[in-house]
Amino acid sequence: MSQSTKPRLTDLPEWKALAAHYEVMRGVHLRELFARDPQRAERFTLSAAGLTLDYSKNRVTAETMQRLTALARACGVETARAAMFAGEPINRTENRPALHVALRNRSNTPIYAQGHDVMPEVNRVLARMQAFAQAVRSGEWRGFTGKPIRAIINIGIGGSDLGPAMAYEALKAYARRNLTVRFVSNVDAAHIGEATRDLAPEETLFIVTSKTFTTQETMTNAQTARAWCLAALKDEKAVARHFVAVSTNEKEVARFGIDPQNMFEFWDWVGGRYSLCSAVGLALMVAIAPEHFLAMLDGFHAMDRHFAEAPLERNLPVILGLLGVWYNNFFGAATHAILPYAQYLCRFPAYLQQADMESLGKSVDQQGRKVGWQTGQIIWGEPGTNGQHAFFQLIHQGTRLIPADFIGFCRAATGRAGQPCPAVLSGRTGCAALPSEIPRREIANHHVKLMANFFAQTEALAFGRTTAEVAKQGVLPELVPHKVFEGNRPTNTILAEELTPGVLGALIALYEHKIFTQGVIWDIDAFDQWGVELGKELAGRIQGELTAKAEPDLRHDSSTNALIQRYRQAPRMGATS
Repeated sequence: MSQSTKPRLTDLPEWKALAAHYEVMRGVHLRELFARDPQRAERFTLSAAGLTLDYSKNRVTAETMQRLTALARACGVETARAAMFAGEPINRTENRPALHVALRNRSNTPIYAQGHDVMPEVNRVLARMQAFAQAVRSGEWRGFTGKPIRAIINIGIGGSDLGPAMAYEALKAYARRNLTVRFVSNVDAAHIGEATRDLAPEETLFIVTSKTFTTQETMTNAQTARAWCLAALKDEKAVARHFVAVSTNEKEVARFGIDPQNMFEFWDWVGGRYSLCSAVGLALMVAIAPEHFLAMLDGFHAMDRHFAEAPLERNLPVILGLLGVWYNNFFGAATHAILPYAQYLCRFPAYLQQADMESLGKSVDQQGRKVGWQTGQIIWGEPGTNGQHAFFQLIHQGTRLIPADFIGFCRAATGRAGQPCPAVLSGRTGCAALPSEIPRREIANHHVKLMANFFAQTEALAFGRTTAEVAKQGVLPELVPHKVFEGNRPTNTILAEELTPGVLGALIALYEHKIFTQGVIWDIDAFDQWGVELGKELAGRIQGELTAKAEPDLRHDSSTNALIQRYRQAPRMGATS
């Protein structure tokens, strides 16, 4: 069937059947679903790649899931999945493949893009990354004055920042604690200023990550870092010892002063928000050691294979994607909460904001027509238990339906097998001993309390507390309505043994493929991001107007013109270039 004759999503019989089924399900409570089926939890739990997904606390039945998977098949999820793994140009607006799966293809079977196997290139860059990381970690790589590197600053933005920054925080238990690792993205000078304030230039290495080496925010920060270095080291030759690049633009890299031998490539068939497993993850590899980075790739690959091979009915990413469609398009849920019960995953919701909202924030289908259905949801969240004392009130008793994913672990993160991170004594691949270790029994005590809250919240959200149950507690009659919890709030529980590099890789890939599934169903291109271009274009024009010596001829709307004039009239620290 040609794209031009492809039926609209809402015209599909499978969609109409789901709409009718929703009318039956909309009033059904989770209490009733669990009462009907004592084996419900077992029926709606699956495991793959080190992750267990319990989706029994969702407002679905076996029939619901059958109808959702029928929709996925009718929309061509299986065909699109095969096309992605085959390297076909599924990013239609840019005529590119989306081959992030090649970056973590640990089986090393050939994967083709535009007729050639990309795996030799992927393996070559990965080997160069490992050699560089070992050189920095061992002290072989020295700064301009001969001192070893003690601080790494990654300069990037978007996928060149969010991925490695999130993963570094997530895997900090595996990081070298005598190596400072920071991430700078915001063009606000405060970001680069605070990141460098307490560092020594002669011991600092910058990784500048920009495919074109022209990204405004990244290159502004890189030039400031360069000036900071040279102010102390007084020699242009120092740049080559304190800067490396992750880029494809060798000419601009050399012009900056970086030795092209220290440029790590990545490819246009990798979107920024899918690039963590490429050279974009170089700072992470230096921090946690190559062996742990490779273990993370193993986890990605395990989930990739599960997504590629498991039937839709038992496919974790597909199920998450279908549940999102169910709540977004039929229940009208505008947001989705990501709630990791792990402080190490504090940046994970922010990472998924880009991965999901940049991918699925589209209002035009693959044929260029306005869609007639809701696409991406607003992704947000915060680690538990912090969120419980902030926004959980709205989820429990507010008027909005907010589906949520709870992510938890059976053991506290270790960094080395069997030992909580603060108890790890030392080692090149683990974390250094802290000045004062927290006893292992105390860490275990913390984790039990954390996970008690984790399990309690999903139970409370699902089942709530009825008026009769509140009245039995002897509550004053006038307080009863305030203490009633409606329940019937849907959640997914994602549980793993421990937050290891492999588990992190599997977790990220789980959400990547969930996003892919939803993009196919909504018939949108999940791999482009034209929505960010207009703001960039206007910013370039306005920058000149903000700094012009003569009064500029402003031709914006009246609000923007007035704001620009207000800015120009305010006293400033110095001329802006």
